[in-house]
Parts: sequence; structure tokens; C-alpha cells
Amino acid sequence: MNSIMTEPTDHLQKLEEKLSKALEIFKQTHAEKRALQQEVERLRAELKEKPKRIEALEHDLEVLRRERDDVRARIEKLLEQIEGLTNADGEG
Repeated sequence: MNSIMTEPTDHLQKLEEKLSKALEIFKQTHAEKRALQQEVERLRAELKEKPKRIEALEHDLEVLRRERDDVRARIEKLLEQIEGLTNADGEG
């Protein structure tokens, strides 16, 4: 009789172990799902901001190009003045 009683107990214990493992897997999967959902939300928010960031960078690039052109024009003017002075000194 004792072996008959331990056999159902063993089965019950194995079932409890399997349920515990299943519960742990469920908890882990649920936590991973939450983490992935948060990552998706973060990426969506980041994606929404990209056009604004691109627009700002394009604006900055245009400003820098204009500044470069201004600096180039000033340098060319200075070089012309230096050349004029050099030529005037050479003639005089």
C-alpha cells in the first residue's frame, strides 16, 4: 500500500514542478514582452523626432554654407587688396 500512495504523490510532485517551471517561463516571457514593448515605444518616439532633427541639421548646414561663402568672399577681397598693395610697392 505504501508504494501505491507514493506513486500518486510522486506524480503530483512532478506535476507541481512542471507547473512551477511553466510559471517561471511565463513570468520571464511576460517581463521580456514588457521590455520589448517599451523598446518599441522608445523607437517610435525616436522615429517621430527624426524629421525634426533632419530639418534642424539641414538648416544648420545651410547656415554653415552661407558662412563659408562669406568667409571665402572676405578672404578673396583681402587677397585682392594684398595683391594690389604688392603691385603698388613693386611699381613705386
